[in-house]
Amino acid sequence: MTQDKKSRPSLKDVADQVGVTKMTVSRFLRSPDLVSEQTRNKIAKVIEDIGYIHNRAPSMLSKSSSKAIGVLLPSLSNQVFANFTQGIEFVTNNRGYEVLISHYGYNEEIEEKKIATLLSYHIDGIILTGTYHTKKTLQMLKTANIPVVEAMELTENPIDMVVGLDHEVASYAAVKAMLDSGRKNIGYFGARLDNRTKLRMQGYDRAIVENGAHKYHFLTHKRSCFTLGRELLDRALIECPELDGVFCTNDDIAIGTILACSERNIRVPEDISIIGYNALDIGQAITPKLSSVYTPRYEIGEKSASILLDKIEGKPNIKAIYDLGYTLTKGESFIG
Repeated sequence: MTQDKKSRPSLKDVADQVGVTKMTVSRFLRSPDLVSEQTRNKIAKVIEDIGYIHNRAPSMLSKSSSKAIGVLLPSLSNQVFANFTQGIEFVTNNRGYEVLISHYGYNEEIEEKKIATLLSYHIDGIILTGTYHTKKTLQMLKTANIPVVEAMELTENPIDMVVGLDHEVASYAAVKAMLDSGRKNIGYFGARLDNRTKLRMQGYDRAIVENGAHKYHFLTHKRSCFTLGRELLDRALIECPELDGVFCTNDDIAIGTILACSERNIRVPEDISIIGYNALDIGQAITPKLSSVYTPRYEIGEKSASILLDKIEGKPNIKAIYDLGYTLTKGESFIG
């Protein structure tokens, strides 16, 4: 014989135990100061004792403002997006907004479905991590008529506002620095092949072509990880035994490449120079320390949330495009 699943404590359960109406409990949850101190204390104790969880969805759906924003993340494991989200929440926590996070795994069709779900909760605005979306997504956002920020990369024609950096320019600068240092056979290691990976490859291509060198692309649709560095290096050394430089689409692959070079007794940077992308802290914990392109993802999250909330609250905003730039960090895997 199976036991019935215990029901979740309700607003009525709280009201009955305190000896007040559901309206009084609801008023306490919305604005505690509107309830007498004695009643406040009783309600708070019962809520704690029975484990009542306030269901905000009905009130969100019935109000013109939900005081909540949606955030679409392509990855839950990538530190880049953890830093980005921390920047967002620094702003939202200080300004009294909730953040509803949804994960779409770099898939535009899944992004479309997730956005539809977030919009059903009457969010006040939304932050997207990219600039490529399905036609249905664009139509839904137009119909919803809420502020939108596209983040992490730039576009000349944002849906509403965009905050990020020019990945093509940043990659061009990194590869040009390698070429200027005398490297002649530089490979590009890329994974997933999402839009930002492609933009970085375009920067690599431009620098290589301008220098009259040969392009070497070593790409995979696999999810990025440290072990991919070894896999891509193995392929690169077969196709280009004279390989003397590697530009990686992210630090995970770059660190994996450094470790793979160590296993093969290839000296970094003497034999092969390596530059990563994003300048994660782990790159400074290995030997040699990783040279990388620093991307201001925390600041991008902070700025994205700030301008989104400003627009939600009707504050003037004269800009649509925010380029937060990049820097090439000094490490030991590349000496320019």
